[in-house]
Amino acid sequence: MSFVLTSTIENTGIVTLNRPTALNALSEALIEELLRALKTFDEASDIGAIVLTGRGKAFCAGADIKELRSLTFVNAYMNKFLQNLNDGLSSLRKPVIAAVNGFALGGGCELAMMCDVIYASDMAKFGQPEVKIGTIPGAGGTQRLLRAIGKTKAMEMILTGEPITAQEAFSAGLVAKVFPGDQLLDEAIKTAQKIASLSQPVIAMAKEAVNQGMQIV
Repeated sequence: MSFVLTSTIENTGIVTLNRPTALNALSEALIEELLRALKTFDEASDIGAIVLTGRGKAFCAGADIKELRSLTFVNAYMNKFLQNLNDGLSSLRKPVIAAVNGFALGGGCELAMMCDVIYASDMAKFGQPEVKIGTIPGAGGTQRLLRAIGKTKAMEMILTGEPITAQEAFSAGLVAKVFPGDQLLDEAIKTAQKIASLSQPVIAMAKEAVNQGMQIV
């Protein structure tokens, strides 16, 4: 079974997380497949933008806790698969739109924030619940969330571990647009195609300039 599905529509690559029974939790195997798929589209001359979404009722529910439980503390610390995910997405020159179709929690929320644009379904929820299991966001969430929505709202989300709705995420500036669930993917693809139709060197330079300004590359 492939944990990541890929397809193309004209000049747009579509990447779908495919562990619906595990709410698309980030296992090491899934991350390896995801990075491989993203790199393939990033290197494809006929692809100008990428859409990332999840299959089922979740975009991504975060790191695979069952997998992490099998590691000792030292091994868990040394296992930098979430850092590898961050590094992999940061290295992409082509824009990535996250189409958040459901839960985006913990590492899943961080994964969405690693993308360049976030669209959400009206049923999506975003959260950093790590404090509830005795840890803190481990893939840049404390920094990215702060920059996206400001200190006080980021503090509230991180310190309480409580999620916010798609509309709250939109109002806070975390999400660019909210759509009914059955329109989300189509709308994300439309935007990706619009971006892909423009000068790719210029798009890459614009993306890099914004990221450097945010100091997250």
